[in-house]
Amino acid sequence: MTAFIIRRLMQSVLVVVVMSLIVFCGVHLVGDPVYLLINPQADQKDIEAAIRALGLDRPIWEQYLYFVGGALRGDLGNSFIFGEPALKVIVQRMPATLELAFAAIAMAIVLGIPLGLYAGLYPTSPVSRGIMATSILGFSLPTFWVGLMLIMVFAVMLGWLPSTGRGQTATFLGITTSLFTLDGLKHMLLPALNLALLKISLVIRLTRAGAREAIHQDYIKFARAKGLSNRRVIGVHLLKNILIPVVTVLGLEFGNLVAFSVVTETIFAWPGMGRLLIGSIQSLDRPVIVAYLIIIVLMFVVINLLVDILYSILDPRVRLGEQSA
Repeated sequence: MTAFIIRRLMQSVLVVVVMSLIVFCGVHLVGDPVYLLINPQADQKDIEAAIRALGLDRPIWEQYLYFVGGALRGDLGNSFIFGEPALKVIVQRMPATLELAFAAIAMAIVLGIPLGLYAGLYPTSPVSRGIMATSILGFSLPTFWVGLMLIMVFAVMLGWLPSTGRGQTATFLGITTSLFTLDGLKHMLLPALNLALLKISLVIRLTRAGAREAIHQDYIKFARAKGLSNRRVIGVHLLKNILIPVVTVLGLEFGNLVAFSVVTETIFAWPGMGRLLIGSIQSLDRPVIVAYLIIIVLMFVVINLLVDILYSILDPRVRLGEQSA
């Protein structure tokens, strides 16, 4: 077990190093932020001074080594636009993105698992067919179009919910979030639903497939033969087993929600990391872009590492397969 974890840690470190190099070099090959930051009327002397001040006059390999040295100390550079550490700028926007991601995951669990379970237990019913047809729409419809339609229907036509912004926030136990206020929840509902539609469809299909496979297993037949109620058979024996792949996928999908909430945050003017990334790309704020991408890489690496370790604990065959390989 220890050797397995050490091997995975070494692989994770290698992935982070390679991705940091790709991200840093890729971002520095796109555009020149100097001409966006200085006065268009500036002469060549002012331009050269700005280049030196930003550290862009050094070779890219030297810039990368300087970046790595700072990253090891927790310094990912200073934002060209905000004049503050890039990590601080991102962390300030992180709670808004995280609360949106948690709300979307909660919707996927609350709606996706019961609907998928029903579709798996009663596959020929008209309701199940409707659930599966709706899940196809969740996979097919583009996020930006769904977001615009949600705003058009619920904010413009019906006037039930606000269309943009984060709404009122409140602080509890040192955590400032819109989850603690009614106005904040109203502002969160549409963007969270827009972000959750694809995940709801995914959970429905995973749960249905698991239920269809598990319902014919021997342990379900034995549970019924023992005289257990249908509710106990489904709620304890069947559901507990089919949730293992669902929970694993949701853990990885949470990373996707945080990383790829850019479209939703832009449409609903949600002040999170995704909207910050769009603004940084438009202004070529390289430190913020690099810091954001590095944080996302680290998040995915950590999540995958935890999933691998969890699988090795639950299924010894994973460790044995690694040893034989």
